[in-house]
Amino acid sequence: MNKINYQKELERLLTGIEKSVNVPSLMLHSCCAPCSSYVLEYLCRYFRITVLYYNPNIMTVSEYKKRVEEQLRLIAVYNEEGRGHPIEVMEGDYEPDRFLETVKGLEGCAEGGERCFRCYEMRLRKTAEAALQGRFDYFTTTLTISPMKNAEKINEIGRYLEAEYQTAWLLSDFKKRDGYKRSIELSHKYNLYRQDFCGCAFSIKS
Repeated sequence: MNKINYQKELERLLTGIEKSVNVPSLMLHSCCAPCSSYVLEYLCRYFRITVLYYNPNIMTVSEYKKRVEEQLRLIAVYNEEGRGHPIEVMEGDYEPDRFLETVKGLEGCAEGGERCFRCYEMRLRKTAEAALQGRFDYFTTTLTISPMKNAEKINEIGRYLEAEYQTAWLLSDFKKRDGYKRSIELSHKYNLYRQDFCGCAFSIKS
């Protein structure tokens, strides 16, 4: 079976959108401001984006609040700069108990394994629910920009949820085309807080 080139698939879709007079809506799950920096820069020319900040995996309230504040600050700056279509934002509930219940029994799994896949699914499901409720054209996540995240698995989960929620999943591998490198450049430019762990207690121990 040929491996899907998610970046090429995305570029093909964006070419079609660029030729259309209609601007589709996108519910974008964001894990943090640094990871969203390039994704928002890239996609705001094509979509009316609402960022959903839903990350109950973050281990402490203080860390969670710090990341939310940076996300809000970055979006405000981008909107002031007029980089593309205005970006809106929704903050999901902080539900650390839900995360722990979701990964129960998988605490000892290696980072990047089944525990992480359950976490991806939890956050993407919430994004799909929000997209369906708001009648968005697409939903996706910033998670594929990280070299530490499994883009194939994330897209697999997204496609599964697409069928369940009847909302189109936007294929992606945002790390491609120097996307990850650009996110680092933007993080330095805007002096964004770049955390050195995914967010959960297990990622610190790994």
